[in-house]
Order: sequence, then structure tokens, then C-alpha cells
Amino acid sequence: MTDKNARRDAIILAALVHIPFDGWTIDALNRGAADAGLTPADVDILFPQGPRAAVRHWLQMADRLMLEDLAETDLEALRIRDRIAMLVRTRLERWTLHREAVRRALAISILPGFAEDGLRSGYATVDAMWRAAGDRSTDYNFYTKRGLLAAVYSSTLLVWLDDRSEGCADTWAFLDRRIADVMKVPKAQARVKEVLSRLPNPLSLFRRARRTA
Repeated sequence: MTDKNARRDAIILAALVHIPFDGWTIDALNRGAADAGLTPADVDILFPQGPRAAVRHWLQMADRLMLEDLAETDLEALRIRDRIAMLVRTRLERWTLHREAVRRALAISILPGFAEDGLRSGYATVDAMWRAAGDRSTDYNFYTKRGLLAAVYSSTLLVWLDDRSEGCADTWAFLDRRIADVMKVPKAQARVKEVLSRLPNPLSLFRRARRTA
């Protein structure tokens, strides 16, 4: 393997079976490297910041693989809510056998020195999902959509981590409910805007009152 990213991928994928026992540590990465036919020296070169760099790369890799897994899927043929549900589900399902590694990565992400990386990774994930879903907004909706999806994704992730139902059915049912709730927000905003547009302008009323006083 000559490509650095390919070697990083190989080490992390091999290390995932060791992380439940060793955590996101140099020991786990070194064991993963050995399983992938690489060496501790490769770990030092490819992950100069150690486990922090490894977790960061894994999160980026998860976004990349999510898109690759859906490369042959015609997302545009689906409703927006179904596109988002498929993207969230696809990203999580790939790691079902490695939920403990995900849990330990989350624990690391809130530690001092890593929180900023965690926020950036979270933003990158929801941004990748919305772009894959066809979002091209550039106004305030750009940030609103990503904020709402971040809430949906993070809450679904927490349910998924402890879900022992067959095929994670409970998680996907929860996801559908959360998306349904979020879909109500733009409609509610539109209704409020419509109602407000029908109300008289307070400034006009004030001026009229002054003229008749």
C-alpha cells in the first residue's frame, strides 16, 4: 500500500476489533497495523497525533464510505425525508459490529483538546448528508437544515449505540419519528410567516392613529 489514506484506512479497519479492549490507543493502532501488514513506524508516520488523529481520520472515512455505499442509489428519486433517513441509516449500519469503537470515539471527542475536532467532524457529516441529498441552499436555510439534521443524527446515534432490537428496528423507527418532527418545522415557520403577512403593519397603524388624533 502506497497511498497514505489507504494505509490509514487499513490500520483503522483492522484496529476496530482491538478498540473494545484497548480503547483508542497506540496499542490498538499498533495491533491493527500488524494485522494489516504494517508496522508501528507506519502508525507514527500516518497518525502523528496518535489516537486523536486516528479518530479524526475514522470520522472522515465514515463520511466517505457513506457516500460510496450510496453511489449507485438514485437519491433524487426519493422524497427529501427518505433521502436523509437513508443517509443516516447507511452511515450507521456500516459500523454496527463496531458500536463499542464508536462509543469510545464519542467519549474521546468531548475531552479537552478534541472538542473542536468533534464539532468540525459533526458539521462535516451533516453537511455531506445534505449535499448528497441535493441541498443547494446558500441562505439562512443552509445553517437551519444542518442544525436540525445535527440534532436528528446525534439523537439517533445515541439510540443506535444501545439498540439490541433485531436489525436495529427501534433505531430506524426513532429516526423516522425524529425526521417527521423536523419536517414540521419549515411548515410551521411558513404558516407563521403567512399569518404575520396578513396582519396590519404596526407602524402604519401608529401613523394612522396620529393623523386621526
